[in-house]
Amino acid sequence: MELNDEITINAPRDRVYAALNDPEVLKRCIPGCEELVKHSDTELEARVVLKVGPVKAKFGGTVTLDTAGAPESFSLTGQGNGGAAGHAKGGADVTLTALDPDTTLLRYDAKAEVSGKLAQLGSRLIQGTARKLAAKFFENFAEVVEERVAG
Repeated sequence: MELNDEITINAPRDRVYAALNDPEVLKRCIPGCEELVKHSDTELEARVVLKVGPVKAKFGGTVTLDTAGAPESFSLTGQGNGGAAGHAKGGADVTLTALDPDTTLLRYDAKAEVSGKLAQLGSRLIQGTARKLAAKFFENFAEVVEERVAG
């Protein structure tokens, strides 16, 4: 499954990049996130509860960041285990473009694979849920970042 989108955030690029690396900001923005622990500048561990159609599962997983192109771009890869519900793994490439000193365009291209009970639900349901969760994350993220800039 592939997802891509873009969102304009009313904040300078360096603030957007810093927020994307702040575990407290991410925890507030990730739908269903119960815990997010930063082990290093490139390693995160998360516990997230998600409902996809009739399947509700608690996922534990890891995320690894590649910040070689920062702050203009970076990538991340991750995998999660939802027990009987299945497994998920994927990655994303994120680019941050300064539209002006106070506005940033965030664009992402992501790929994910699921297995187990989740994979049996059908790709349309999974893709629709994934799009909804991604949209909710970035909506929350823009609000938090813009709140911090205004405050």
